[in-house]
Amino acid sequence: MNDCLFFGSNFPIILFENEEEIIIKPIQFKFENENEKQIKQIASGYFSTIFLFENGKAIEYLNEEYSNSNQNPEKIQIENIQKVSVGVHNEAILTKEGNVFAKGTYINSKNPKEFINISSLIEDKNDRIIEDIVCGLSSIYLLTSNQNVYGIGSNYYGQFGVKLPIQTEKPILMMKNVSKIFSGTDSHSVFLLNSNQKLFGCGNNENDQLGLGKSKKSPKYTKIQKLTTIKIPQGKIIDIQCGNFHSIMLIEEEYQNKNENPKRKLYSTGDYRFTGLNKNQNTYEFTEIKLSLFKNDGDNILEISVGASHTLILTKKGKLIGFGISYYGQLANRQEEYHKTIPFQIKIPELRFNEEISNYHISCGENTSFLYYSPLSFSNLEEDLIKLFRRKEFCDISFKT
Repeated sequence: MNDCLFFGSNFPIILFENEEEIIIKPIQFKFENENEKQIKQIASGYFSTIFLFENGKAIEYLNEEYSNSNQNPEKIQIENIQKVSVGVHNEAILTKEGNVFAKGTYINSKNPKEFINISSLIEDKNDRIIEDIVCGLSSIYLLTSNQNVYGIGSNYYGQFGVKLPIQTEKPILMMKNVSKIFSGTDSHSVFLLNSNQKLFGCGNNENDQLGLGKSKKSPKYTKIQKLTTIKIPQGKIIDIQCGNFHSIMLIEEEYQNKNENPKRKLYSTGDYRFTGLNKNQNTYEFTEIKLSLFKNDGDNILEISVGASHTLILTKKGKLIGFGISYYGQLANRQEEYHKTIPFQIKIPELRFNEEISNYHISCGENTSFLYYSPLSFSNLEEDLIKLFRRKEFCDISFKT
């Protein structure tokens, strides 16, 4: 298989010149520079797509409205990049030093095309080393080395866990003792997992995408402006990703026997057209998605990715599964009138099975889909150690001989 495959919308971001605006058949992504072939991560939104490479450098493709030049792609003038994240109205870049540079309408209203260091704006100077970043549609969430979470940007739906301000260009402390943050490129919802493995959520719940167990018929459950406990299934939360209308949760079952291969299950909540549950009404709490496509062959879920209204699943046996809307070809077909409510297998070129399947990754933008090859490297292991030693509890460790 090629190193990077793409299918979906080729507009308003022009990723491929001389191609249709809707690309249904997966095609290979090619890079001109030899140093830009080992992809580490892809993050895509409505107005921008960023490719992060193993050498810590990145390039971005932009809608003409958001570009400072006529050059496409543009090189991002930031070094030692560890992670990138993209929303519809913002971008965030995390460096290995723990700094976060971001740009966007809700981040820097005076010059939304310019990257600024938003981690330096945190009032507590001891909390300015950042461990992780996640972009929502118009908000950015920062997880610090002290395991505190800050929000910056739009707070219209209360996605910072407070009613006011509606918008802020300075980070607001949301919650302490957090281990993971989850949101999505096209989402006004956010989930926070604390150190005790309890899940909290806030923000937009118009389509029940927070899984609170309450119907959207009640107006008071539309905007959740306070961090609220979310009921979760038994097991370990591996990932949660949010779309505009739904949220998907990946759970790993816990076994007493460590030699067993833990089974992974999917749960979803939100608008029935996008949850993969094949039900004609919204689901008000996280409900298991039954994937009959590998019910009896011992397959397991490797990872998930969620766009605005579509979901992709990559399995350990190399199956690519999808459901949701495919109007823009983001499920490698064209569905103009109907939703793919039942998960189905997407036809893709054969994967290189001589390589470890866990080296493959998927990434959904708003209306785009990527499947790419990115093997684990020493730099990945190095970054895990960097995260570990940034944390406060490791700072006072002394070694005696």
